[in-house]
Amino acid sequence: MINTVLITGAASGIGDAFAQLCASKGHSLALVDINEGALAAQEDMIKNQYGIEVRSMVADLSEENVATKIFDWTEQENMEIDLLFNNAGFGNFGYYNETDWNKDRAMLQVHMVTTSQLIKLVVPGMISRKRGYILNNASVAAFVPGPLMSTYHASKAYVLSLSQALADELKPQGIQVSVLCPGMTRTNFAKANGNDDPNIKFNIATPEAVAAYGYDSLIKGRVVAVPGIWNQLSAFLPRLLPRMRVTKMVGNIQRKNHAKRKDQKAIDPQKLVIK
Repeated sequence: MINTVLITGAASGIGDAFAQLCASKGHSLALVDINEGALAAQEDMIKNQYGIEVRSMVADLSEENVATKIFDWTEQENMEIDLLFNNAGFGNFGYYNETDWNKDRAMLQVHMVTTSQLIKLVVPGMISRKRGYILNNASVAAFVPGPLMSTYHASKAYVLSLSQALADELKPQGIQVSVLCPGMTRTNFAKANGNDDPNIKFNIATPEAVAAYGYDSLIKGRVVAVPGIWNQLSAFLPRLLPRMRVTKMVGNIQRKNHAKRKDQKAIDPQKLVIK
């Protein structure tokens, strides 16, 4: 039984779609996002449309120990988290020696440290209740090295590995852990990386479809959830080819997808913003 769902990065994209899906199923929501205005608007909309209990917290998940602040907030609000969706994240495009380290560090903090710490804080309560669900948002990028998005791919590989290990550890405790690995999705992600009109427009999913696939996979006990046949093929292909060949292929795709067109300015990796 799922009563309360905690979602990070809840005010846009896949997080917003997941929140609305959970609301439609009658789950109470605890929403966390850095965008105060979007979060307040989302809370009002969901309350008015679904008539459920919604509480929200503005937080920057790149801050050190922010997971503790979020968990303390849920405790103060007497919320028992039955489902945790670690969704918040962003990318950083560019050659590693040229990208802004502050943004790289913030991304690693969000994807790896905050995600890991929030799970560690929430799990004891789930174990005591002998039930719980954890869904971590990785990416199809988790399966391959990614030139020009090296830290993003590496951090998502961490999320994939952690989720698979925890799924094994926590299953006997009645806790289901799954990892969602979507491909290109119509969110602010691409725009935040300076490429809101990518050259490769094939196989782009909607946030609603990705959120529904992730939720259903979690409930059904699927550990690794890769939505879409082409994304599943992309996740499987690296098992068949030499790793450096796959790395070169991914790098070529990145260059093509971000290639400068006549109507675009050159990408300045130092000016990329968090979604």
